[in-house]
Amino acid sequence: MSRTWVVVPTCLPIVLRRCHRCASVRFRANGKFRVNANHKLLDAWILALCTGCGDTTKLTVLERTHVRSVRPELLDLLHNNDRGLAAELLQDPVVRRRNRIALDWDNAWRLDSGGPDQPDQPQGEAIEVSVGFVARIPVRPVRLIAKGLGLPRVEVERLLAEGNLVSTVRLSGKLSADFTFVLKR
Repeated sequence: MSRTWVVVPTCLPIVLRRCHRCASVRFRANGKFRVNANHKLLDAWILALCTGCGDTTKLTVLERTHVRSVRPELLDLLHNNDRGLAAELLQDPVVRRRNRIALDWDNAWRLDSGGPDQPDQPQGEAIEVSVGFVARIPVRPVRLIAKGLGLPRVEVERLLAEGNLVSTVRLSGKLSADFTFVLKR
C-alpha cells in the first residue's frame, strides 16, 4: 500500500533577526515590498514588523540594480506585493545570507496526508509513504510521521528503533527535501 503526504506552508515564516529598538528577535513578514528608484537604479526590500514593538525592518532584495537588468514580471510582482514572491525570496539562501536572517517555521506549515490520520491496514502489511515538500520547510521527520499517523512521537521513535520504520534517509535531525519511508506492522 502506498500513500503520498505533502508539507504545505500556511503562512510566511517568522524572520529571526535582532530588533534595533527592543530586545525582540522575531519579525513577522506580511508580504509587502518597498521599491525605490534613484534615476535608473532600483532598490527593493521585503518589509517585516517586529513582534515586540512593531518597528519595521527592511530585508534587502535588490540593491542599486540597473532597471534594465530587472525582469518586468519581477518588477510587477514587487509593485503588487505578491506573497508568493515574498515566500520565495525569504527562502532564497542569498537573500538570507545578505540580510543575516534565519527563518522559524513553527506553526507555519501543515501536513496534507490525504485521508484519515490512522491508516487502515491489515496486520503484517507494509505502508510506503512518499513525503513531498512544496517549499523548503525544515521539519523533524519523526514529528512529521507522528502527526501523519496520529501516533505519539515516542511510539514513532520506538518503531524506528525496532526496525519497523525504515527509510533511505536519516530520520533524525531536520529535513526539507522529499523522502520516502516504509512502515511495517
